[in-house]
Amino acid sequence: MRSRHVESLFAVALLVAGVGCGPVEDADADTASTVATAEQELGSANGLSFNGLSFNGMSRNGLSFNGLSFNGLSTAGLSSSQFDTWFQSNPALADMVMRYVVRCAVPAGEVRRYTDPRNGRTYTWFGLLGLAPDWAQGQKATKAEQQVVSACLAAHTNKRGISMAISVLGENSRGQPIPYSGVELAAFPEHEACFFGNLFTGEGVYVGSDQGLLTGRKSSLRECALSPGPLQMEDNCPPMVPVGNCELHCDLRLLSPYYGTCYYNGIRYKALTTRMLASDVYQCGDGRCQVTESCGLGIDYRNCMLDCGVCIR
Repeated sequence: MRSRHVESLFAVALLVAGVGCGPVEDADADTASTVATAEQELGSANGLSFNGLSFNGMSRNGLSFNGLSFNGLSTAGLSSSQFDTWFQSNPALADMVMRYVVRCAVPAGEVRRYTDPRNGRTYTWFGLLGLAPDWAQGQKATKAEQQVVSACLAAHTNKRGISMAISVLGENSRGQPIPYSGVELAAFPEHEACFFGNLFTGEGVYVGSDQGLLTGRKSSLRECALSPGPLQMEDNCPPMVPVGNCELHCDLRLLSPYYGTCYYNGIRYKALTTRMLASDVYQCGDGRCQVTESCGLGIDYRNCMLDCGVCIR
């Protein structure tokens, strides 16, 4: 019964993912509500989510200054003067950031609300992954919570702002795995990336390719995540820093579909791993010149003669 239930939820989620070609932030209220409802349902069974956080939102979120890391994601924390000052500096951007902060930190079935004292507007954000259970209840964010929420925010960014379904795999701050199933892994067969870092402390946030060392033909609209091999990593996705292949920085995966921890600059970070739908991954040689591919004389996506032809100067 569980497998059949998950399969039906995937069908709903994939339908929602295809509703619009624009960012989640630009969706109308009905579409946004449908996405939230699908994610709430799926969150009880697995880590399916929808990305769409802008890089501007991640780089300017002010997590280390807005009081959230100290006051927590409780009603009191969201009513503090520090949070109010931060939110009012750019309400549209802050609303987008909080949508993903709450999605990452707070468990499915819970919501967080903030009412603007200036105009009475109430913002509602839905929990999903529950990666920071103590912080979600109003306590100061621990280092583990800072790291896993930072990784989650990075995993939800999208250079082009396009809503796409992703599978988020890993553990919460207490080491408890995000629930997943064989159905989820089969529906999202494309290994994408590992994410780790700490936005709260200014240590930075990092992305590595989980496509393997020798693959260079694949690409996707999430270029900053699916960038095969250390020589293929995109370098125009700040504040994310590309570090090459996950296998060079992360612990070995034996029977697990995700990396538990990754290392960089001598620091050990809790990490998250993402997978994608096969239909969202392009390959040089599939007969269509995708927006992520370029002409050339080779067979990798940046030099794809098979799909885009020879460059004419």
